[in-house]
Amino acid sequence: MAETLRGLGVSPGRAAGRVYRMAGPPLLSAPVQAVDAESALSEALSALRATSAELAARAEKAPDTTSREILEAQSFIADDPGLHESVEEGVGAGMDAAHAIDAACAHHRRALLEAGGYFAERAADLDDIRNRAVAVVLGLPMPGVPDPGHPFILVAEDLAPADTVNLDPSVVLALLTEKGGPTSHTAILARARGLPAVVACRGVIGVGDGTWVSVDGARGEVETGIGEEAAAEIQRQASADRRRSATSRGPGRTSDDHPVKLLLNIGSAADLGPDVTGSPSGEGPAGVDAEGVGLFRTEFLFLDRREAPGYEEQVAAYEAVFRAAPGGHVVIRTLDAGTDKPLPFLGLPEEPNPALGIRGLRVSRVRPEVLDTQLDAIAEAARAAGAQPWVMAPMVTTVGEAADFAGRARARGITHVGAMVEVPAAALRARRLLNELDFLSIGTNDLSQYTFASDRQHGELADLLDPWQAALLQLISDCAAAGQAAGKPVGVCGEAAADPLLATVLVGLGVTSLSMSAPSIAPVRDSLAAHSLARCRDNARVALGADDPAQARKLVMPD
Repeated sequence: MAETLRGLGVSPGRAAGRVYRMAGPPLLSAPVQAVDAESALSEALSALRATSAELAARAEKAPDTTSREILEAQSFIADDPGLHESVEEGVGAGMDAAHAIDAACAHHRRALLEAGGYFAERAADLDDIRNRAVAVVLGLPMPGVPDPGHPFILVAEDLAPADTVNLDPSVVLALLTEKGGPTSHTAILARARGLPAVVACRGVIGVGDGTWVSVDGARGEVETGIGEEAAAEIQRQASADRRRSATSRGPGRTSDDHPVKLLLNIGSAADLGPDVTGSPSGEGPAGVDAEGVGLFRTEFLFLDRREAPGYEEQVAAYEAVFRAAPGGHVVIRTLDAGTDKPLPFLGLPEEPNPALGIRGLRVSRVRPEVLDTQLDAIAEAARAAGAQPWVMAPMVTTVGEAADFAGRARARGITHVGAMVEVPAAALRARRLLNELDFLSIGTNDLSQYTFASDRQHGELADLLDPWQAALLQLISDCAAAGQAAGKPVGVCGEAAADPLLATVLVGLGVTSLSMSAPSIAPVRDSLAAHSLARCRDNARVALGADDPAQARKLVMPD
């Protein structure tokens, strides 16, 4: 019987095919008292180290920086001394190796969920580590993606990075999960691969293997029982859309030539290979024809390190990005870390609520030398590459913070200084912030979380974090109006920018640039080219007036 399931669309596009579910985690038999505690401990720790090594090896082969960062972080968790100590405690209490791993992971999982924010995002990683390490101990096959022998749609409660990092888009047509949110690994990696995806889709795990379904990643809808002929027609249309996007070129513009810069989100120069920027000889890949980098996340250089990267290492990394970026335009975000995204070398104490603590620019309150060294390195790299960087700080909250950051950057010769708008306080004071700054970039992921007081990893609250929420759009509108009044650019670099239809709403609100993952550039460019500025403004008006995201999509969505 046909049924429509609804969730949160996190990666646009349509697909249709048969669904197949991820295998469940390895099951444990009844606990067995460990006869030889030393042997049990050795077996358990060896399994965790093997899991860590396997994840590290997958990270080295990852096709992009985003995937590599996620897998490296997961590998680090598997080798964490605190986790190993918990395993030792379990063995000391008489548990066998498998049950000691299971209990230790469950204990740390609860702690991560209680901490919320970035820590809660790691809970799914820990589940995957548990499953892999237990499989090693029990001699079972590693959990992984099914292989039905033909293209299919992958369904799971949630997906771990190790499962999704090397998915072949010609085989896996779309991703559907019962859990997750707009910033879950499933969402991030689906966008990086250009795969349609719907998360927090209640009931999808109950759809039987082999069932024909259609997926609409923009609407967040899954229709079951559609039939093979209907699925084939949807796939033909999706293929035609992809071919059309592959030839999409030129700067971002509406149909009446209103300019909108289309920029890339990256983590390192490795994300600016020929498949993204195009082959220099013109004989290789054409690239996505972006107009620059709108968000260079510098965290990759700092992750999982006991010591901060040195000045020379940072200069080399930043210079490589300046030289590789399309048109030389790069917007760099300074280190976005803290107690919510802990880095060992920072030495920050644990906090009861890390998402509301020392994070982003606030780290400079206790470790000012980290920001100073980074700004020095950015300035030197720009001089070496002959670039004019745009530099912005994360988690700016007050006018005073903006003024202090701008002063530090300009003292080093950096002339384009901005801030991320990620908290309502910054959005509400956007006009005053722009008295101190040259531009604003709206991070819709965090702005949603703080506006709706909703943990972005809480699956039951995923609807509150839908970027079509009118309250979020109103804050974006206020920021854009502040930019227009000051004659300064205001962009969006959250994943909301990657939704082709929502992009028209954002432009209608007055946003001047959109920054996204490479596969999203062409669909967004095509969507803007099909809408006049007046139509974009109409879309913005009706979206702001909608009672909920579903109504907003329905009012804006073309027939």
